Amino acid sequence: MNGLLSMLLPRLPVGRPRIAVLELYGALGPVIRGPEYVRTISALAQDPRVRSVVVDVDSHGGSAPVADSIYRSLRQLSARKPTVAFIRGAGLSGGYLIACGTSKVVALPTALVGSIGVIFMQPVVQELLDRLGVRMVITKEGRLKDMFQPFREPTAEEREKVQALTSELYQWFVDAVASSRRLNPEVVREYATGEMFTATKAKEMGLIDELGDWDTALDMASEMGRTPRRLQYVRPRRPLLERLLSRGGASLTGAVVAELESRLWPRVEFR
Repeated sequence: MNGLLSMLLPRLPVGRPRIAVLELYGALGPVIRGPEYVRTISALAQDPRVRSVVVDVDSHGGSAPVADSIYRSLRQLSARKPTVAFIRGAGLSGGYLIACGTSKVVALPTALVGSIGVIFMQPVVQELLDRLGVRMVITKEGRLKDMFQPFREPTAEEREKVQALTSELYQWFVDAVASSRRLNPEVVREYATGEMFTATKAKEMGLIDELGDWDTALDMASEMGRTPRRLQYVRPRRPLLERLLSRGGASLTGAVVAELESRLWPRVEFR
């Protein structure tokens, strides 16, 4: 673990307390990758030099599992150290859920907050295959084993199953926000229409704690952590093998194939 900490937190002399800054910019999944951020957050929790953490958020959301994993990691970190989320542009859907994992949430008055909801996306390429003269032959065991295949339209039963799945995740999202923000779940459900709010409105609703700028967030983290405003920016590190492969063309080919495959597979998103 000491080796991991030294790689993730290399910036300042040993022993000096500091505020760690973790940036989360972009889509959850393609840009913000869950395992890398979970490892980084875990390292922050175990580093005695880090007295408080500011999570700099600008994300419209994305993958539901990625949002969930980062949210849970931040909740664990917040139980040990003061954490502050700063929403500088957008803290929407999964991005907002991540902000809820911190002790306090600060946002620029003009930032966009909320968009609490769930979306299930399933591409269907049946018409394209018909035009190309291609048909799929599927052999299966299990009545609903092929319910997510993109080669045909879903049946009425499959649509009901997907709606039930989406409703379950929606209720989890509502409960997570209600617990984190100390709000009544029924109140959060009224907010959870998928719409976005200005941070000014979000503060009135109880979705964030303070309106302010970057200095506001840093001052809050400094006061909560009882440490000077000595900053340390931390960034997740990709696994060694992936970094080595990224130096050649093989990584580009693999990335393209993985992206195409992911686009054809149904996914649940907090977006």
